[in-house]
Amino acid sequence: MAVNVEDDDVPLILTLEESRGHVSAPEEPPTENGGSYDLINDISSPAVGDCYPPRSYVRHNWEMNYQEAAIYLQEGENNDKFFTHPKDAKALAAYLFVHNHLFYLMELTTALLLLLLSLCEAPAVPMLRLGIYIHATLELLALAVVVFELSMKMRWLGFHTYIRHKRTMVKTCVLLLQFIEAIVVLVRQTSHVRITRALRCIFLVDCRYCGAVRRNLRQIFQSLPPFIDILLLLLFFMVIFAILGFYLFSPNKSDPYFNTLENSLVNLFVLLTTANFPDVMMPSYSRNPWSCVFFIVYLSIELYFIMNLLLAVVFDTFNDIEKMKFKSLLLHKRTAIQHAYQLLVSKQRPLGISFKQFDGLMRFYKPRMNSRDRYLTFKALSPSNTPLVSLKDMYNFYEVVGLKWKAKKNREHWFDDLPRTAFLIFKGINILVNSRTFQYTMYTLVAVNGLWILVETFMLRDGIFSRDVPWSYIVFLTIYGVEVLLKITGLGPIEYLSSGWNFFDFSVTLFAFLGLLALAFDMKPFYFIVVLRPLQLLRLFKLKKRYRNVLDTMFELLPRMASLGLTLLIFYYCFAIIGMEFFSGKLYPNCCNSSTVADAYRWVNRTIGNKTVVEEGYYYLNNFDNILNSFVTLFELTVVNDWYIIMEGVTSETSHWSRLYFMIFYIVTMVSGDTTIILQNNAASGVYFIIDGR
Repeated sequence: MAVNVEDDDVPLILTLEESRGHVSAPEEPPTENGGSYDLINDISSPAVGDCYPPRSYVRHNWEMNYQEAAIYLQEGENNDKFFTHPKDAKALAAYLFVHNHLFYLMELTTALLLLLLSLCEAPAVPMLRLGIYIHATLELLALAVVVFELSMKMRWLGFHTYIRHKRTMVKTCVLLLQFIEAIVVLVRQTSHVRITRALRCIFLVDCRYCGAVRRNLRQIFQSLPPFIDILLLLLFFMVIFAILGFYLFSPNKSDPYFNTLENSLVNLFVLLTTANFPDVMMPSYSRNPWSCVFFIVYLSIELYFIMNLLLAVVFDTFNDIEKMKFKSLLLHKRTAIQHAYQLLVSKQRPLGISFKQFDGLMRFYKPRMNSRDRYLTFKALSPSNTPLVSLKDMYNFYEVVGLKWKAKKNREHWFDDLPRTAFLIFKGINILVNSRTFQYTMYTLVAVNGLWILVETFMLRDGIFSRDVPWSYIVFLTIYGVEVLLKITGLGPIEYLSSGWNFFDFSVTLFAFLGLLALAFDMKPFYFIVVLRPLQLLRLFKLKKRYRNVLDTMFELLPRMASLGLTLLIFYYCFAIIGMEFFSGKLYPNCCNSSTVADAYRWVNRTIGNKTVVEEGYYYLNNFDNILNSFVTLFELTVVNDWYIIMEGVTSETSHWSRLYFMIFYIVTMVSGDTTIILQNNAASGVYFIIDGR
């Protein structure tokens, strides 16, 4: 039987493990990039009686090369170091086990469970409190799963590579520490001070799905050195002004802000955030109007010069890091493509990759891609329409493989094959819903509806609205419902829902209908749906292209904004755990009677006639009694407005050293906030110009 030339085509390069399994070849040390190769020219043909006949042997070699080439390309895409590349069959099996979505979900679920245990551990959310035996057992089970995850990674990486991987070693050390503490809690049957619970977020950061969070944290840490330099300069001037302010204003006994050097330093730090201005200036200003010069000079230097200089330095450092990262990632991807290319060229075709080899690669790299898309991707990589893809063409692999192919429809409309009478009816509806007259009529009705809602809301008294269904609600909802039906009929359900704006219109109309049912049947728990009616006004943004671009940019940036938000939540979690360990269980009502923030914490019952009136400052509600309250308190600190009142309340019940916690939190959120703003602005400007077509 004649053998196809394509079947006789053998790989130019074999992995060392393959050559060991079938032929006797001299052993060579692995390359620094993790793979060892033998040229096929140096290998003798398999002997008769081998476990693979020649044809099956070649096919097996190609399958192994396809898989290893796909792994190289995945390492290039994920920016994984090549020294972690699997080196033998056992490592490959462990690698494939670790790199699948079920394993990723197990990692993510375990990390989230460990984080959510803070809801149940003391100090716990009252309604979620669990016994020590239960939450300690759950923690040990979750940590056991993490041990299994790390053992599989060690099987894949090998011991020497495992201990070289910094992030994995940090995770291992944290795991060991958490194990010891959980066992101690379980044995003693009581909780102790566990600040190390703040390190649990490392398990979440190490998950595959949190790659964007790791990049954000890496950029924040890389921008720290220049930030610290400018921060030290800022603190230096702050100390100078604190000493100067103490000598200038401490003789004024009515000035509580500068009566000690500690108070001078603390209040100038707060002044840097403008939270206590002009209160901090007024006692001295009342005695000598020229004292305002001190505060004007201080704010001009610290707030308007050094703080802006700090932001500029972070921005410049970030841009340098971005350039270096882009260059490094580009070179890393090219190296991965070179490794994959060497595994895909054959002895008969050493100058390029044929479609057969490319198809085999894509079966491992993107298993869900169909054969049509694989062929079109191959053709897109070879613009010269040659049967082979060269190395130069392969350098565009990551850009081309991300393309999405869509078959061109033979029919223009969904109703083209209907009888002529039906066709003409649906064609007329299609022309109607696509006409500018129809669109601007609907915009006008939406605007009228918005004005009507505004007038109705303005006419309400004491926030009480009628439970009866207003006739305007029924009229406008009927109009929106008819619009939706016309568009679905004229465009077809698939084309209609493929548009984001149409999907938004459909959702708002559906919620409005549910709100009508809630009012009609007096379903009180669902009255909130009625409040969603003004969302229809967002449709007016479609009138102007710039508004559409802004909204489209916002939706495009949602994944990036989500990763930045998760980065901030990780910082929140760490500080919340520390705050709970040191500040939980403190009672703040009437805690600061001798300080400048006494009114904020006042809680007094007064009897006036037959009524009891409670005077509340409400700031006593800001506490660290559980993880949820801690998050709310930290968010208030992030907003900065009057944050020093919370700090002084906690300090009055604990120690003066507690102020360090709040100051460090402000500095950390300032660094992460600046980096977040820079990341978001850069991404937003790039996406906006792409959407705008510039």
